[in-house]
Amino acid sequence: MGQAQRRPDARPVVSMVNVRKSFGDVAVLKGVTLEVRPGETVAVIGPSGGGKSTLLRCATLLERLDAGSLAYGDLEVARDEGGRAVYGSAAVERAAKARFGLVFQNYNLFPHYTVMKNITDAPRCVQKRPRAEVEAQARELIAKMGLEGCEDKVPCQLSGGQQQRVSIARALAMNPKVMYFDEPTSALDPELTAEVLKVIKLLAAENMTMVVVTHEMSFAREVADRVVFMDGGVVVEQGPAAQVIDHPREARTQAFLHRIGE
Repeated sequence: MGQAQRRPDARPVVSMVNVRKSFGDVAVLKGVTLEVRPGETVAVIGPSGGGKSTLLRCATLLERLDAGSLAYGDLEVARDEGGRAVYGSAAVERAAKARFGLVFQNYNLFPHYTVMKNITDAPRCVQKRPRAEVEAQARELIAKMGLEGCEDKVPCQLSGGQQQRVSIARALAMNPKVMYFDEPTSALDPELTAEVLKVIKLLAAENMTMVVVTHEMSFAREVADRVVFMDGGVVVEQGPAAQVIDHPREARTQAFLHRIGE
């Protein structure tokens, strides 16, 4: 289990309240509420099509909510007005994007950039931070990710696990308040999966606030402070990892875990 150090009165790092999202006539999120507090690791599990990735895409402004509210700490990104999500200004959205990092399933690295340039480009160009400061941080992250010697390589020269670790380092270089992982190991074989999960476990031990959409139940049980089970666009069950995974209360959770355990 994660070892998050949290104050009971701490403001959530991210708060989504009664959020709804449809694509055409298909309702994908049907009133989901998720709050994540400082230092907490939350694992989101559930069947494909249950709304997990859409929830992350809405949290990271890749999709816009139809209804509900979204806030990052004291920054109100979208508020609900009469059952419709109303977003703040472009400046508010830029400020929100500075507060999170997102790691995709498929790395999304710049193919023609070296590892060092992939990690340092956004801090220098977007945050306008000094080159020496950014490169020093990048070297620390490269070491932390076990990527020493890869600084001048481009993505095609790396394994999938190495590419995903570069992707994590790139997100961390922006000094986010919360990290989102959308099935970060789904494209990897078991050996490479273990490499990436080891890095996420390290971040959890350092009390990095994280939301991880995952199908790795043993990882969720070991690392997450809280597990959220989504199905059919709603949160069916949530609670401590050991309770939800080992002793689920809801029939839908029990059926899902039985299926994936077969």
